[in-house]
Amino acid sequence: MIPWEILGKERAPDGGELVLYHRNGEYSIRVGGRELMSSRAHGSEEELARAACAGLGRGARVLIGGLGLGYTLRAALDALPAGTTVVVAEIVPAVVTWNRGPLAALAGRPLEDPRVVVEPHDVGAVLRRSGPRWDAILLDVDNGPAALTRKANQALYGDTGLEVARRALRAGGVLAVWSASPDKTFEKRLKKAGFVAEAREVPARGSAGGPMHTLFFGRLPQAATTRS
Repeated sequence: MIPWEILGKERAPDGGELVLYHRNGEYSIRVGGRELMSSRAHGSEEELARAACAGLGRGARVLIGGLGLGYTLRAALDALPAGTTVVVAEIVPAVVTWNRGPLAALAGRPLEDPRVVVEPHDVGAVLRRSGPRWDAILLDVDNGPAALTRKANQALYGDTGLEVARRALRAGGVLAVWSASPDKTFEKRLKKAGFVAEAREVPARGSAGGPMHTLFFGRLPQAATTRS
Protein backbone atom coordinates (compact mmCIF):
# COMPACT_ATOMS: atom_id res chain seq x y z
CA MET A 1 0.00 0.00 0.00
CA ILE A 2 1.25 3.47 -0.87
CA PRO A 3 1.97 5.41 2.36
CA TRP A 4 0.44 8.80 3.10
CA GLU A 5 2.69 11.83 2.64
CA ILE A 6 2.30 14.82 4.96
CA LEU A 7 2.23 18.04 2.93
CA GLY A 8 1.56 20.50 5.73
CA LYS A 9 0.53 21.09 9.32
CA GLU A 10 -1.14 24.02 11.05
CA ARG A 11 -2.24 24.62 14.63
CA ALA A 12 -5.87 25.75 14.79
CA PRO A 13 -6.88 28.56 17.20
CA ASP A 14 -8.30 26.04 19.67
CA GLY A 15 -5.01 24.11 19.76
CA GLY A 16 -5.95 21.22 17.49
CA GLU A 17 -3.52 20.40 14.68
CA LEU A 18 -4.74 20.22 11.09
CA VAL A 19 -2.66 17.97 8.86
CA LEU A 20 -2.79 17.83 5.06
CA TYR A 21 -2.09 14.37 3.63
CA HIS A 22 -1.54 13.16 0.07
CA ARG A 23 -1.42 9.68 -1.41
CA ASN A 24 -1.51 8.74 -5.08
CA GLY A 25 -3.59 11.76 -6.15
CA GLU A 26 -5.86 11.71 -3.10
CA TYR A 27 -5.86 14.49 -0.50
CA SER A 28 -7.16 14.48 3.06
CA ILE A 29 -7.28 17.01 5.89
CA ARG A 30 -7.43 15.55 9.37
CA VAL A 31 -7.43 16.87 12.91
CA GLY A 32 -6.35 14.70 15.81
CA GLY A 33 -6.17 11.79 13.38
CA ARG A 34 -9.86 12.22 12.46
CA GLU A 35 -10.65 12.95 8.84
CA LEU A 36 -12.49 16.21 8.23
CA MET A 37 -12.56 16.06 4.44
CA SER A 38 -11.21 14.04 1.56
CA SER A 39 -10.94 14.48 -2.18
CA ARG A 40 -12.54 11.03 -2.50
CA ALA A 41 -15.95 12.34 -1.44
CA HIS A 42 -17.26 15.81 -2.17
CA GLY A 43 -20.59 15.30 -3.92
CA SER A 44 -22.66 16.24 -0.87
CA GLU A 45 -20.75 19.49 -0.36
CA GLU A 46 -21.32 20.38 -4.00
CA GLU A 47 -25.04 19.64 -3.72
CA LEU A 48 -25.23 21.87 -0.62
CA ALA A 49 -23.89 24.80 -2.66
CA ARG A 50 -25.97 24.12 -5.76
CA ALA A 51 -29.22 23.94 -3.80
CA ALA A 52 -28.46 27.01 -1.67
CA CYS A 53 -27.43 29.18 -4.61
CA ALA A 54 -30.10 28.08 -7.09
CA GLY A 55 -32.05 31.03 -8.40
CA LEU A 56 -29.80 33.74 -7.01
CA GLY A 57 -29.16 36.56 -9.45
CA ARG A 58 -26.77 39.46 -10.00
CA GLY A 59 -25.96 41.35 -6.83
CA ALA A 60 -26.46 38.31 -4.59
CA ARG A 61 -24.12 37.91 -1.63
CA VAL A 62 -23.17 34.45 -0.37
CA LEU A 63 -21.19 33.57 2.76
CA ILE A 64 -19.43 30.22 3.04
CA GLY A 65 -18.14 29.09 6.41
CA GLY A 66 -15.15 26.82 5.84
CA LEU A 67 -12.97 26.56 2.72
CA GLY A 68 -12.02 22.89 3.05
CA LEU A 69 -10.72 21.49 -0.23
CA GLY A 70 -12.52 24.15 -2.26
CA TYR A 71 -15.35 21.99 -3.63
CA THR A 72 -18.19 23.87 -1.90
CA LEU A 73 -16.83 27.17 -3.16
CA ARG A 74 -16.44 25.87 -6.71
CA ALA A 75 -20.00 24.55 -6.82
CA ALA A 76 -21.35 27.86 -5.51
CA LEU A 77 -19.43 29.81 -8.16
CA ASP A 78 -20.68 27.50 -10.89
CA ALA A 79 -24.28 28.05 -9.73
CA LEU A 80 -24.01 31.85 -9.52
CA PRO A 81 -24.04 34.44 -12.32
CA ALA A 82 -21.61 37.30 -12.83
CA GLY A 83 -22.07 40.23 -10.51
CA THR A 84 -22.32 38.16 -7.34
CA THR A 85 -20.01 38.13 -4.32
CA VAL A 86 -18.91 35.02 -2.42
CA VAL A 87 -17.16 35.55 0.89
CA VAL A 88 -15.32 32.55 2.35
CA ALA A 89 -14.64 32.69 6.08
CA GLU A 90 -11.65 30.46 6.90
CA ILE A 91 -10.05 30.75 10.32
CA VAL A 92 -6.95 28.61 9.58
CA PRO A 93 -4.51 30.49 7.29
CA ALA A 94 -2.80 27.31 6.12
CA VAL A 95 -6.05 26.02 4.61
CA VAL A 96 -6.10 29.08 2.34
CA THR A 97 -2.41 28.60 1.52
CA TRP A 98 -2.97 24.93 0.67
CA ASN A 99 -5.89 25.88 -1.59
CA ARG A 100 -3.63 28.28 -3.46
CA GLY A 101 -0.92 25.61 -3.66
CA PRO A 102 -1.16 21.80 -3.74
CA LEU A 103 -4.98 21.74 -3.57
CA ALA A 104 -5.64 24.47 -6.12
CA ALA A 105 -6.34 22.24 -9.11
CA LEU A 106 -8.74 19.91 -7.27
CA ALA A 107 -11.74 22.23 -7.65
CA GLY A 108 -10.50 24.29 -10.58
CA ARG A 109 -8.72 27.07 -8.64
CA PRO A 110 -11.84 28.72 -7.19
CA LEU A 111 -9.86 31.25 -5.14
CA GLU A 112 -8.75 32.87 -8.40
CA ASP A 113 -12.33 33.80 -9.31
CA PRO A 114 -12.75 37.61 -9.03
CA ARG A 115 -16.10 37.13 -7.26
CA VAL A 116 -14.37 35.55 -4.25
CA VAL A 117 -13.29 37.36 -1.09
CA VAL A 118 -11.44 35.47 1.64
CA GLU A 119 -12.28 36.53 5.20
CA PRO A 120 -9.56 35.19 7.55
CA HIS A 121 -11.85 34.91 10.55
CA ASP A 122 -14.21 32.47 12.20
CA VAL A 123 -17.54 32.43 10.37
CA GLY A 124 -19.36 32.98 13.65
CA ALA A 125 -17.51 36.27 14.14
CA VAL A 126 -18.34 37.32 10.57
CA LEU A 127 -22.03 36.59 11.18
CA ARG A 128 -22.13 38.46 14.47
CA ARG A 129 -20.96 41.67 12.84
CA SER A 130 -23.21 41.28 9.81
CA GLY A 131 -26.47 43.05 9.31
CA PRO A 132 -29.11 41.44 7.07
CA ARG A 133 -26.76 41.31 4.07
CA TRP A 134 -26.55 37.70 2.91
CA ASP A 135 -28.81 35.90 0.43
CA ALA A 136 -27.32 32.53 1.35
CA ILE A 137 -25.16 31.33 4.24
CA LEU A 138 -23.46 27.95 3.80
CA LEU A 139 -21.98 26.27 6.85
CA ASP A 140 -19.58 23.55 5.75
CA VAL A 141 -17.88 23.62 9.14
CA ASP A 142 -16.50 20.63 11.03
CA ASN A 143 -18.56 17.45 10.56
CA GLY A 144 -21.92 19.08 11.23
CA PRO A 145 -24.08 20.03 14.23
CA ALA A 146 -23.52 16.78 16.13
CA ALA A 147 -20.20 15.33 14.90
CA LEU A 148 -17.88 18.07 16.11
CA THR A 149 -14.09 17.89 16.24
CA ARG A 150 -13.79 21.46 17.58
CA LYS A 151 -15.99 22.35 20.55
CA ALA A 152 -16.05 26.04 19.65
CA ASN A 153 -18.06 25.18 16.54
CA GLN A 154 -20.99 24.11 18.70
CA ALA A 155 -21.96 27.78 19.09
CA LEU A 156 -22.78 27.97 15.37
CA TYR A 157 -25.46 25.31 15.65
CA GLY A 158 -27.10 26.24 18.95
CA ASP A 159 -30.13 28.49 19.47
CA THR A 160 -28.02 31.64 19.73
CA GLY A 161 -25.96 30.79 16.65
CA LEU A 162 -29.06 30.16 14.56
CA GLU A 163 -30.58 33.44 15.72
CA VAL A 164 -27.38 35.24 14.66
CA ALA A 165 -27.54 33.55 11.25
CA ARG A 166 -31.22 34.42 10.81
CA ARG A 167 -30.55 38.08 11.50
CA ALA A 168 -27.69 38.08 8.99
CA LEU A 169 -29.93 36.90 6.14
CA ARG A 170 -31.99 39.06 3.83
CA ALA A 171 -35.68 38.30 3.40
CA GLY A 172 -36.04 35.08 1.42
CA GLY A 173 -32.50 34.03 2.31
CA VAL A 174 -31.36 30.51 3.07
CA LEU A 175 -29.13 28.95 5.70
CA ALA A 176 -27.60 25.71 4.36
CA VAL A 177 -25.79 23.34 6.72
CA TRP A 178 -23.72 20.25 5.84
CA SER A 179 -23.77 17.32 8.25
CA ALA A 180 -22.13 13.91 8.28
CA SER A 181 -25.28 12.42 9.82
CA PRO A 182 -29.01 13.06 10.40
CA ASP A 183 -29.96 15.24 13.37
CA LYS A 184 -33.67 15.59 14.19
CA THR A 185 -32.84 17.85 17.13
CA PHE A 186 -31.06 20.32 14.88
CA GLU A 187 -33.94 20.29 12.40
CA LYS A 188 -36.33 21.20 15.23
CA ARG A 189 -33.91 23.92 16.34
CA LEU A 190 -34.02 25.44 12.85
CA LYS A 191 -37.81 25.64 13.02
CA LYS A 192 -37.69 27.13 16.50
CA ALA A 193 -35.35 29.84 15.17
CA GLY A 194 -37.94 30.92 12.61
CA PHE A 195 -36.78 29.02 9.54
CA VAL A 196 -38.81 26.85 7.20
CA ALA A 197 -36.67 23.76 7.66
CA GLU A 198 -35.88 20.90 5.32
CA ALA A 199 -33.44 17.99 5.55
CA ARG A 200 -32.16 16.02 2.56
CA GLU A 201 -30.14 12.82 2.48
CA VAL A 202 -27.56 12.82 -0.33
CA PRO A 203 -24.69 10.46 -1.23
CA ALA A 204 -21.21 11.59 -0.26
CA ARG A 205 -19.84 10.96 -3.75
CA GLY A 206 -22.79 12.30 -5.70
CA SER A 207 -23.72 10.07 -8.63
CA ALA A 208 -20.91 7.70 -7.60
CA GLY A 209 -22.79 6.84 -4.40
CA GLY A 210 -21.00 6.34 -1.10
CA PRO A 211 -22.28 6.87 2.45
CA MET A 212 -25.19 9.22 2.97
CA HIS A 213 -24.75 12.75 4.32
CA THR A 214 -27.44 15.16 5.47
CA LEU A 215 -28.07 18.67 4.16
CA PHE A 216 -30.19 21.05 6.21
CA PHE A 217 -31.86 24.08 4.66
CA GLY A 218 -33.50 26.84 6.67
CA ARG A 219 -35.34 29.39 4.54
CA LEU A 220 -36.80 32.74 5.49
CA PRO A 221 -40.02 34.03 3.95
CA GLN A 222 -39.88 36.75 1.33
CA ALA A 223 -40.55 40.27 2.59
CA ALA A 224 -44.20 41.21 2.54
CA THR A 225 -45.10 43.68 -0.20
CA THR A 226 -47.32 46.69 0.39
CA ARG A 227 -50.16 47.16 -2.08
CA SER A 228 -51.11 50.71 -2.99
